[in-house]
Amino acid sequence: MIQASIRSSVVAGWLAALAVPSAAHAQTAPASTGAPAVTTPDAPGAPPATAEGDVPSVATLTFDAAVTRALDRNPSALQAAAEIRRSRALLEQVRSASLPTLVAAGIYTRLDSNRTAGGLVVEPESGINLSATLSVPLVNVRSWVQWQQADDRVGVARLNAADVRRVLAVTTARVYLGVITQKRLLDVAGIARDNARAHYEFTSAQRLGGIGNQLDEARAAQELTTEEVIRQNQRVALVRAREALGVLVAGDGAVDVTEWSFGAMPSLADALDDAEVLRADVRAREGAARAAERTVRQAYADYLPYLSFVASPFYQNPGVPTVPPTGWQAQLGLTLPIYDGGLRYGQEHERAAVADETHLDVEATLRQARSDVRAAFEEMRDADVALDQAHQSALFAAKVLRLANAAYRGGATTNLEVVDAERQARDAETQAAIAEDAAREARLDLLAAAGHFP
Repeated sequence: MIQASIRSSVVAGWLAALAVPSAAHAQTAPASTGAPAVTTPDAPGAPPATAEGDVPSVATLTFDAAVTRALDRNPSALQAAAEIRRSRALLEQVRSASLPTLVAAGIYTRLDSNRTAGGLVVEPESGINLSATLSVPLVNVRSWVQWQQADDRVGVARLNAADVRRVLAVTTARVYLGVITQKRLLDVAGIARDNARAHYEFTSAQRLGGIGNQLDEARAAQELTTEEVIRQNQRVALVRAREALGVLVAGDGAVDVTEWSFGAMPSLADALDDAEVLRADVRAREGAARAAERTVRQAYADYLPYLSFVASPFYQNPGVPTVPPTGWQAQLGLTLPIYDGGLRYGQEHERAAVADETHLDVEATLRQARSDVRAAFEEMRDADVALDQAHQSALFAAKVLRLANAAYRGGATTNLEVVDAERQARDAETQAAIAEDAAREARLDLLAAAGHFP
């Protein structure tokens, strides 16, 4: 339930943060055209000058600090810790059945008159009776077994809490990397907007100088407004991404990030071996299976007798012939459960079924863990190839843009080629940014699948 709440709350916020046009991504240095800067007033129908400025400044956390803070403050992690405390409290309750108990009682009695028999007072009109009862379970195997099983449940709660922390850490890491990518996409959109603005200002200056035309200016103005819309959408997406990270780390507002890259990755063989022993979800399922198997092995305790000792000292004032002023009594009680209508058999069958389910759960989790490792390893390898190609594509697109600008300024082509080159450069840088994010995500997936993160 805790893991489901993490996933549902984060996925909703994160999808909203990324709900922007995919074509709005890019990050490259503005192409140098070699032309002098031209400043002209806005022409009729041209887009107004856009105010500069990024999203408001917010608190910045490093990658490690963000993950640590999420594990320390996020309500899901705190709920998992509270579940451990609840399991310990249940252990204390179960343990009480195996420990001695001491109960004290006092009774004051008032009658309308003394009760007499043959001239003797057999019950005075008022009296005080004080007593204490000590109960000691001498031999109670069933209680001892339940005590041990409750201790197993505490261990399972700890393992489940570790699994919850794993899910939370991975989710926080993904959102953190997403903010890095979103910042890069906003930078790319800003550079694309600046390129479009430079082109618009050049066409506007040409028209005012009598050597341009309104078609080129209008076409450049349309491209500038489009790029500005894309930039604003990316700005909103960054705000949402930062807010989503702030929620995960239980902050008071949005949280910004710093650049982050992962170190050396494990080999496929090492990752497969480590996944079986390091992953928190695998350990949690194995712990639950061991606890369930123990309940099956210890079912014999339900059929054993149990022996208890009870001692009760008392004080009676005034004493009567049947009850002296002081005294005590002690009892040894042996109880043998013979027939309970089949309750114990039903419980035994239920425990066996639960144990089978937990073993199947372990098998499925291990299979999924190995699959995660293999998929992440392939994902990382392919993502690295795609990243290299995307960077090369971005370099070629930037070169094409420079050549198109030079050709247009030399009168060798129309600004259609410039606009087209601007869009291709923006899209190529978008793909490069997406490829960078995919490479980081692949490394996070591999570390998480192998149990190396967190």
